[in-house]
Amino acid sequence: MSAQMAISTLSSAAMGAVEARTAWMAGQDALEPLRTAGTVVHVAQGREIFAEGDDTDLFYKVVSGVVRACKFLNDGRRQIEAFHVAGDLFGLELDEERLMSAEAVSDCTLVCYRRRSVETLAQKDQTVSRQLFQYAMQNMASAQAHSLLLGRRGAAEKVAAFLLGWAKQSANKRVLHLAMTRQDIADYLGLTIETVSRSLTQLERDNVIALPSTREVRILNSEVLEDLAA
Repeated sequence: MSAQMAISTLSSAAMGAVEARTAWMAGQDALEPLRTAGTVVHVAQGREIFAEGDDTDLFYKVVSGVVRACKFLNDGRRQIEAFHVAGDLFGLELDEERLMSAEAVSDCTLVCYRRRSVETLAQKDQTVSRQLFQYAMQNMASAQAHSLLLGRRGAAEKVAAFLLGWAKQSANKRVLHLAMTRQDIADYLGLTIETVSRSLTQLERDNVIALPSTREVRILNSEVLEDLAA
């Protein structure tokens, strides 16, 4: 059962999440227009948040953790459309049925919103409608950036651009702790896992990065990465 189904049926897990809401709200900016409109939920690593074809009554904001939005093709392949991190809004769609699935890459804390309730709130409060518009523009910009990334010719260019993009999300720009697997990265970049691994190994041999483990990347020469990604 997906997290969306659990919320819709008011499961015991969702009840526990409600208890965490006060603690989350206490740390939010008082000017955050949606801060009192949602319910905090915790989703364990690997768990489905919603599935392709589910209704779109709920959408989410990431408080902590990483979420992947993906689509499974008829031949079994998976395409990852985005990785959502803290501050990102996801799951707000125009159609009545979802076009993609969302899964927790790591343990996640999310704020769950009911679409109809927020739409009603937006009609009364322009700050809410402006914030929703801002989130929509941010998601559009991310989708455009991903489209440009997929259009790059070489695997090394794609991997370099991915690492630089993830560095922007990291507190330490030189040491990247990757929540996702190499298979996740491959499905996001439109490559095979073998190609991703070879590209990372070659960057390590060239002293551009170091790979202490499969989930940690140390950037040794950001200029070379930037040249590759340019």
